[in-house]
Amino acid sequence: MSIETAGASPEVATSLHRGTNWWGAFVIGLAGTILVTGIVPFAVQSMGAAAIPAIVLVVLIGMVVCLCMGELAALLPHRTGGMPSYAYDSFKPLGESTARHVGGLCSWSYWLGWFPVAPINMLLAASYIAVLFHVPLGRSFSPIGSLGSPVSVGVMLITIGGLVALFIPCYLGIRLGATFATILGVTSMVPLTLLVLLPAFKPSTFHWSNVAGFHFADPKTAGTVFFLSWIFVISWNAIAMEAAACYIGECRDPRRDAKIALTVEGIYGVFIYVATAVVFVGVLGASLKTADPLTLYTSFTDRIFGSSGWVKYVIGLPLVIALLLSVLNAVMGVARSLFQASEDRLIPKFFGHKNKHHVPDRAMIFNVVCAIAVAFFGSPVRIYIFSNVGYIIAVAASLFGYFLLRQMRPDLRSPFRMPDYFRWIALGCGLFLTFDYFVGGWNSPNIVVGPGQGHTLYLLGFVVVAVYVPLHLRRRATDKRDGLAPLGSLAVIEGSPGGIDFDESEPHIVEPAMATPLAMAPEGMAVGGVDPLPTMSSHTLPDIDT
Repeated sequence: MSIETAGASPEVATSLHRGTNWWGAFVIGLAGTILVTGIVPFAVQSMGAAAIPAIVLVVLIGMVVCLCMGELAALLPHRTGGMPSYAYDSFKPLGESTARHVGGLCSWSYWLGWFPVAPINMLLAASYIAVLFHVPLGRSFSPIGSLGSPVSVGVMLITIGGLVALFIPCYLGIRLGATFATILGVTSMVPLTLLVLLPAFKPSTFHWSNVAGFHFADPKTAGTVFFLSWIFVISWNAIAMEAAACYIGECRDPRRDAKIALTVEGIYGVFIYVATAVVFVGVLGASLKTADPLTLYTSFTDRIFGSSGWVKYVIGLPLVIALLLSVLNAVMGVARSLFQASEDRLIPKFFGHKNKHHVPDRAMIFNVVCAIAVAFFGSPVRIYIFSNVGYIIAVAASLFGYFLLRQMRPDLRSPFRMPDYFRWIALGCGLFLTFDYFVGGWNSPNIVVGPGQGHTLYLLGFVVVAVYVPLHLRRRATDKRDGLAPLGSLAVIEGSPGGIDFDESEPHIVEPAMATPLAMAPEGMAVGGVDPLPTMSSHTLPDIDT
């Protein structure tokens, strides 16, 4: 058989379908930016105006991450799965084994960071649907006891139904997924963006005195540990605009699309996070008494237009749509990271399976099943804590990897390249997140969730991260059983350390004797902006008997 790669401008094959462009990556990646609807109300209610500098700091780190990932995505257009999938190449200067395991651990940690977005935002969307359409909630129950929070039967049923329903466009391919995301993105972010501009048309509703001094909501809570604990939680949301990188490997012109998608995503993310925090504090001030996004957005609009029954629906429906978009990406995006890790022979083959629409269907099914299980925690903020234990590992490692690549391999030049000094900015951001990971993260359950919570949620995150070890050992055992050569001795095909999946059959690895090895640039990466893979005259890989 042969694999066609026509339409891929850089002439690089990928085992997923190149069926979108920068716009598709951008609108699906809005799922990360849309998390502003959940964290900003919660942060400003608990922190007061002090939430503004906290959000500014984190979202600027998010912008740095976007630019770094944009550069790496343009350098490595054959990799899919976004931020964690670049860790393998970034850490190769430290050795093959180190690079391989950093890449595998980052992919699994990134999964822990992103898949809980689905249950968190589906729970919120279900609550708003129940309020807007007067759905009977039924009795409340606590499925996992004191580790979670009570949730009503009605909300849980809507949550499970929504997760299953959103799986359908994900399953049917990247093109339909991008179209669906465009509809959700435009119908949600346009009205939510206009909302933050409303005070400009009625300046009397905005009071700079509420913002001045960046005071805490409760002076007794002011302190470094309190601030760092909230930085830890905010980082789970305000850095997530890097999600657009997950789809660059499926863009038709990834080198061009990486630069546009990640830059636009970062700029818009900085604007919407900072503007939302500033206008909420400036308009509502001391009346910030609720962390519920629907209530807070409605109160904000009431201050400008006056109280009216229609406001609840004008605000509520875009909020629901925004939350559904983030659920869509949580199912789709991180499945690409698991898929790439499986292609790299780091986790079981199960995650590397593709359906006839050329999408990682089993990885997405796994995400939906895990999302339904985590939904029984009931409380979004509890999920934030253990999920971010994984997410910050992936983010910090990616920033360190970017620094290593720029510092130790200056000969590798991406078509989209940041100035040389930018590597030091990336290193500084990575070091700060690492410090906050242990100081703010350790204290976040007692400060953000509530006193007396202990450290169980934080430690639970490490337990889930550690599951990577048995998963990797399982993959090594199955490769040995199938008679596959150890990692490092196979021909590297199309940029994947373990080889590319050329068809739907098992195993997913191409034996060296069955394929023509491709001459790779030093360390397996691009030199002088030229992709490591040699151009093939017909854009078609050689026929391979199966």
